[in-house]
Amino acid sequence: MKSRQLGIHGPEVSAIGIGALSFSNFYGPAKDEESCNILSSALDLGINHIDTSNVYGNGRSESVIGTFLNRQGRLKDELFTIASKVGICRNKETGERYFDNSEAHIRDQLEKTLVRLGISTLDLYYIHRRDETIPIEEVAGTMSKMVEEGKIKAFGFSEIAPSSLKVANSVAHVAAVQSEYSLSTRNPELGLIQTTKALGSAFVAFSPVGRSLLTDDPHSEDRISDMDFLRENPRFIQPNLGRNIDATNEFRNIAQDLNISASGLAIAWLLHQEKNIIPIPGTRSVKHLKQLAEGATKKLSDEDLSLIARALPVGWAHGNRYSLNQSKAVEQYC
Repeated sequence: MKSRQLGIHGPEVSAIGIGALSFSNFYGPAKDEESCNILSSALDLGINHIDTSNVYGNGRSESVIGTFLNRQGRLKDELFTIASKVGICRNKETGERYFDNSEAHIRDQLEKTLVRLGISTLDLYYIHRRDETIPIEEVAGTMSKMVEEGKIKAFGFSEIAPSSLKVANSVAHVAAVQSEYSLSTRNPELGLIQTTKALGSAFVAFSPVGRSLLTDDPHSEDRISDMDFLRENPRFIQPNLGRNIDATNEFRNIAQDLNISASGLAIAWLLHQEKNIIPIPGTRSVKHLKQLAEGATKKLSDEDLSLIARALPVGWAHGNRYSLNQSKAVEQYC
């Protein structure tokens, strides 16, 4: 497994990581033991970076990772570089989301995250969504203090604009920025990737296989009926879903011709864009994990990249990547 640096001052990690949202029931029923099997297989494949959050399954994702780590005995602190996130909250009575970037909340949630993971220090801590009532300079200052105290080793932001990144980085180095990026979501090319590269920040790409659209088995309408998030997502509501599956058929054909899964090809394409990009695909299947890992070793020629560009040109996808509700606190910059 090839490696990439997690920020200019950060450790070398595997070229792809694991997005542990799938360890909750977000994309259908998840089994804790199968999630542990995925982590074990990841180590066999040379994958050593995990990305999770305190809100993934209300802490379940972190707890599953903690369970796996505790089974490893004295080696548990040496196996993975672990990132988690904070900032999304939910009203217990109404279920409505809100966002909190206050120092008190960040510190309180970090302690709970560390307990669930069974570790004493977190390698990377992201602000999951911006709380616009608190200046980003103040938030970066809070995170920087926690680095100095040894509570976390580095910090980052998820779904922020390039302009916000520059302001935060003027306070203290932002090790990583996390945003959706794939052949189906190209917005980061309009400034965010360039800014992370200029500042020496890693660009961590979530949903790198387009929430299944860039795989050999895209989600069907029936399968989506059990997924709250995708039922509301414009790209997975008819007629967009059917159009998007049709639009990606040629990509699947290219993958077949190149003797790789569509998932692996989607990962390979990302890794051929910039050297600071680290995809973090999620999966509930060891078989799919192996397909994803193939993308980290696949060399694409200029001709291969041209074929992909013709099959899936910028702007091919039908529907927005988020509904209005899903896009709350996501910074828009284009």
